[in-house]
Amino acid sequence: MNEIWEIVDGISTSSSIFTPLDIVLSLILAFVLGQVLAWVYYFTHSGLSYSKSFVQSLILITVVVAIIMAVIGNNIITAFGLMGALAIIRFRNVVKDTRDIVFIFCSLVIGMAAGSKNYSVAIFGTTLLCAIIIYLHLTGFGTHLPHNGFLRFTLPSHIGPNHPIAAILKKFCGSFTLISAQDSGYGNPEVEYAYQIMIKNAKKNELMLIELEKVEGIENLSLTMQEQLLEV
Repeated sequence: MNEIWEIVDGISTSSSIFTPLDIVLSLILAFVLGQVLAWVYYFTHSGLSYSKSFVQSLILITVVVAIIMAVIGNNIITAFGLMGALAIIRFRNVVKDTRDIVFIFCSLVIGMAAGSKNYSVAIFGTTLLCAIIIYLHLTGFGTHLPHNGFLRFTLPSHIGPNHPIAAILKKFCGSFTLISAQDSGYGNPEVEYAYQIMIKNAKKNELMLIELEKVEGIENLSLTMQEQLLEV
């Protein structure tokens, strides 16, 4: 393994002049590492904003940047020419998830490393980045607990001080606040209640709803959780 690493590191620092073999090796490495990054994105993605074209773009960006680096080489004039050409392009797609922007930057950096023959940096950097991404996904790092939610229901009359609903909410919620208690009107004695609640354990939501449904006269029971903000 050490011998292979020395060979790769030796190739990456041997010369700044690109031979056909260097170009082929850079593009193959960029394609492979781009695939690794795309697969990690695919397996760790969560939410409703998944796009097949974005996953494919991660691979293409890596390869295209590697080609650009091979074209530039050590030629400053070519570099400025490419900057002017790329400045004409206008990207109109809005990236909604900050995490997607991070993956785009990862693709750019990997492509730059592979295209500039820094193969050891490209391989080690991709491995480390993917390991960090998988760690954050498996551990759920950054998840906010306890869970916020809104509880709504209708009762035939106002809740008294000894009503069983208060006892049920104390059992399952760390805290709960009455947001509104609105009469239905038009001679209807029903009262619509809305509570903001902090759930102790989200896995017991169904059990809480079952106990609330047993309360006499309760109707239109609904629970809306705000565990994650999902963008479409």
